[in-house]
Amino acid sequence: MKKLLTQTIVLASALMITGSVLAQSPSTTRQRRTASEATQPAATDASAVTPASAPASTPASTPADVKADAQTNSGNQPSEEDAIVQSYNNFFSTYKLGPEDIISVTVFAQDRYSRSGIKIPPSGRISLALIPDGIFVNGKTVDQVSELIKKRYDEYILTPQVSVSLDQAGSYRYSVIGDVAQPGIRLMTRRLSVTEAIAEAGGVLQTGDKKKVYVLRKQANGNLQPIPVNVAAIYRGKAPDSIYLNPGDQVVVPGNKWKVFDKISGFLPILSFARIFAGGF
Repeated sequence: MKKLLTQTIVLASALMITGSVLAQSPSTTRQRRTASEATQPAATDASAVTPASAPASTPASTPADVKADAQTNSGNQPSEEDAIVQSYNNFFSTYKLGPEDIISVTVFAQDRYSRSGIKIPPSGRISLALIPDGIFVNGKTVDQVSELIKKRYDEYILTPQVSVSLDQAGSYRYSVIGDVAQPGIRLMTRRLSVTEAIAEAGGVLQTGDKKKVYVLRKQANGNLQPIPVNVAAIYRGKAPDSIYLNPGDQVVVPGNKWKVFDKISGFLPILSFARIFAGGF
């Protein structure tokens, strides 16, 4: 009997322990599931943040983009430089020689026939070795003069190679007159546009009319033809600066209403003195 009672107590205790364990298991499972669910939204948020932050880094330049931009810039710079050099080369290749110009004659491998720093005299004829009568160069380009010298030296040198260079331009001149800071005649040592010529003359004064500037150009018949240039529109970027000067051109900057006002103001003291002298008030 005592043994049976002991077994009953042990069995009851075991049942109570099992029940408590079973009662705790769902809560533990529930807690684990809740923790896992809490972790998943965090991961989802992190994944959501990652794509959103990705575009922020997209505008950053990659090495390939930087290299491409550098190539583009380097490609633009030589083209602009080539255009400027070409402009100067065109001016000197078509330049007609005249008095006061300085040239050099180079004969390849023949220093005795070469000569540098030749200043063209008013007669336009230069003297060279073995050419006592000289060569007339006025009105000719350096390439034309080179061909003339080559033909003359062909009698003394086997297949002569001759080059003529313009060291200093002195025969091309232009003038800027009218309402500019420094009117006068200037040397044309390079290709000049109208606005560049005005800038060389110190710019247009307040009394000058930028809209009515014109260039006087001598024609074949000897007459001067006016070529209108709206410098004001060029300064505002509304017209191209595409009119270039020829040797002998005259840029004229006429006066505006301020100049007329200045003239009237200049006469006022004289008129007042005349009234006082005549006895008027």
